[in-house]
Amino acid sequence: MNRHPNRAWAPPRGRGSAAVLLAAALLLGASACGGRATTHHKPGTSHEQATGSNGRLLAADDGSGSRLRQVDAQGAPEVTLAARPDSEDGWNVHLSVRNFRFTPDSVGGAALLGRGHARLFLDGHPLARVYGTWFHLPKSLLRTAGGGTRLTARLYADDHTAWAVGSAPVQATTTLGGATSAPAPAPTSTPDATAEISIRDGKVDPAPGRTEVRKGRTVRLLVRSDRDDTLHVHGYDKEARLPAGRTVTLTFTADRTGLFEVETHESDLLLTQLVVR
Repeated sequence: MNRHPNRAWAPPRGRGSAAVLLAAALLLGASACGGRATTHHKPGTSHEQATGSNGRLLAADDGSGSRLRQVDAQGAPEVTLAARPDSEDGWNVHLSVRNFRFTPDSVGGAALLGRGHARLFLDGHPLARVYGTWFHLPKSLLRTAGGGTRLTARLYADDHTAWAVGSAPVQATTTLGGATSAPAPAPTSTPDATAEISIRDGKVDPAPGRTEVRKGRTVRLLVRSDRDDTLHVHGYDKEARLPAGRTVTLTFTADRTGLFEVETHESDLLLTQLVVR
């Protein structure tokens, strides 16, 4: 019998407090585990891998608005590009990559070295995003982009920053030929490599990219600077004076494989990256 009819019943103090604390703990736990999970935190992936980033984010971008994420040349992602005319429509584009794998399920996550996706550009204009080594490029997509022949494939991290080495995006370029002709020869079939580069007001034209050549072939660098400088090829220890206003040709045999930077000494400018396979 209740001796206090006007007082509401309450559970014993000890059990009631414990119940409240238990409910609060469950609520906090649910909120901590809820929400959108990171795209990288999967079985076998550590929390550091899920939230960490690699490389150094530069102030410069790749020309399309994506910041450059610079990494060391040793072990950096690499890509080569080939386009074969399709018998029915357009071209079949093939991206060969090294030190890199496509991770479409992680787009929007952290920038992990050796992971990400690619983007295609036609004459410098964005064309498509690529999540694998093969991509069919129809003529209709080219018409929508305004046409062009110079196709570039560039590698990006999952956070949409562009992988870069020596302040230059990791990319490869090829030229689209006629769709009714035989497949275009691969870039490595060219016996020699020639790069024509000009320097004016501290800017390099064309923008620094990669010059590919087979081992044992001849490399010719034609460089013109608007000020006195010195041309240097790292790894080969090749140098040449650059008198202002004169085109200088530096010729040598690519007898070592690897990635080598070509730069100027006084102005400390990257001119191109020499890839010898």
